[in-house]
Amino acid sequence: MAVQCAATEVAPQDRFDYFWNLRGEWVEEPNVRRGGESGVQRVMGSDGQLLYAKRQTGHIYRSWLHPFGRPTVLRERDALIGLRLLDVRVPEIVFCGAQRDPVHKWRALLVTKSLDGFEEIEHWYAGGGRERHGEAVHDRVLKELADNLARMHKGRWQHSCLYIKHVFVRVTGEGESARVEVALIDLEKCRQRLTAHRAAAHDLKQLRRHSSFSETDWKKLVYFYETASGSAIKGL
Repeated sequence: MAVQCAATEVAPQDRFDYFWNLRGEWVEEPNVRRGGESGVQRVMGSDGQLLYAKRQTGHIYRSWLHPFGRPTVLRERDALIGLRLLDVRVPEIVFCGAQRDPVHKWRALLVTKSLDGFEEIEHWYAGGGRERHGEAVHDRVLKELADNLARMHKGRWQHSCLYIKHVFVRVTGEGESARVEVALIDLEKCRQRLTAHRAAAHDLKQLRRHSSFSETDWKKLVYFYETASGSAIKGL
């Protein structure tokens, strides 16, 4: 049994083998959980493009739709596709595939393009990005993050693991002409909720707990979020 996809077409078997056999530096060492192993490597594509390959064996989740288990990369693939349709910036899929290996365990892959020029927002702060670009640009960073989150939640998608380390930023240019972009990563636990409010309440409270925003910056972020979403979230 095999489930495969690329960004725009069904991928043949040889693409799974090609990406499965690619090796590179471990970005996230394989960890044992969910009945299997999962890890992420930084690899180089045949065209010189830097890629990230999430490689899994027997790493599954269960739901009422999939009571016998389904590789978590397939859930992440669904989220990546869904969020891109909502104009939420997330990594671009190069290849996704899952198959049963000879001992009846799932082998699964999710290969995405590197977010070139982006860095973790905490690294951007630590590197003096805020001071270098000024408060006006920093406000735009907060607004861009809020806008992406609002679009995600309007589609009823809940990130479910919204830690500050999963927020990436890229600022190019200077002053009023600076271009500000924000991206979200690590969507393995992402799922759709019954309402946008439930998705928003969970994610924003989680981000508040797992970030170091000052009270002033957090209030700005919430203001931008509520303006973009058109609704207030209590308890923030």
